[in-house]
Amino acid sequence: MSLKPLGDKVVIKVKDEEVKTSSGIVLPGSAQEKPQQGTVMSVGSGEVIDGKRVPMDVKAGDEVIYSKYSGSEVKVNEEKFLIIKQSDILAIVE
Repeated sequence: MSLKPLGDKVVIKVKDEEVKTSSGIVLPGSAQEKPQQGTVMSVGSGEVIDGKRVPMDVKAGDEVIYSKYSGSEVKVNEEKFLIIKQSDILAIVE
């Protein structure tokens, strides 16, 4: 199964964060900081503004940084993805 976002939505594969501190302490899931970086898996067709479709600024394969508490988490085939609006993406990592 694949996810095809609609409009200005973007599907992101969340980057796994370290579960250990620099001193070697293992952190439980509740103490880990929510990740803000991931890889764009697919993008929608773009937002319609004043009757014109605005193209997306990101594309599949881009590494991005996004707002910490944005989007909806979904699980497909035991993999976690995040569906967010393009406006929640803060930067493309180059």
